[in-house]
Amino acid sequence: MGVHGQRIDFVSEAPEPRALDVGWIHGSPSAKHNTDPDIQVHAYDEHTFILRQNKAINYEAPFLFLLFGNARAVLIDTGATDSAEFFPLRRVVDELVGRWLAEHPRNDYALLVLHTHSHHDHVAGDAQFADRPHTMVVGADPDSAWEHFGFTEDPDRVARVDLGGRVLECLATPGHDKAAVTYYDPHTGFLLTGDTVYPGRLYVEDWAAFGRTIDRLIAFAGTRTVTHVLGCHIEMTNQPGVDYPIRTTYQPDEPPLQMTVGHLRDIRAAIDEIGDRPGRHPFPGFVICREDG
Repeated sequence: MGVHGQRIDFVSEAPEPRALDVGWIHGSPSAKHNTDPDIQVHAYDEHTFILRQNKAINYEAPFLFLLFGNARAVLIDTGATDSAEFFPLRRVVDELVGRWLAEHPRNDYALLVLHTHSHHDHVAGDAQFADRPHTMVVGADPDSAWEHFGFTEDPDRVARVDLGGRVLECLATPGHDKAAVTYYDPHTGFLLTGDTVYPGRLYVEDWAAFGRTIDRLIAFAGTRTVTHVLGCHIEMTNQPGVDYPIRTTYQPDEPPLQMTVGHLRDIRAAIDEIGDRPGRHPFPGFVICREDG
């Protein structure tokens, strides 16, 4: 499939959930004993890769996503470290693209760099791609991102990004960050929620917008096949309602990265329970931190 320039079929079959029983790198008790790679690469399938930054490089240890289509690939987020010496994201991405093209030869294959939102730990590596040939980096700030997706004129639209037969659906999902975007990939069934939904501390800067976003994601997921809800961090422990402290660099008892549509409903119920109370509110699979009063 897809060799010698043949077109890969990303749409004829509905997505089926594959196991994500991954032993993610989660830091080491001390820096000198850290033997994890700078970036862990997990191949979900031959066209879909999940990357995690080493916690020894940055405690945020964000997850990034590299998806391949017939005409171009998309890298969603660029991590928490700008230096290619300490965080060689460009090299890792170039190697993955090179391997993919060796199996699926194409000319002038492009790379698109997008973001889940504008916070530093998701955009720091952008500069590594500034001079990369056949590459477009879309800024994560509201003006750049929302203009690119057409959300400035219509924040309720479902934008589409065509990678060449693999078309992502993109939604404006403010609440954590006013520039937040969620991506749905019909090929894998991934709902990529950035820092809006993940097993950790859900920091909410705009409470009303966050509630609308969760409602929208639940409604959207009700009309799509969602296999995994994937955010960009793991901050919880395996003990319900207990998270690791901020700036933790060793997390040996992490829960899985993947969540479900059921977790979206749990967050909706938590929003109703919290009501008008600002502050920190722990729940079994996440902690909601309401920042606006």
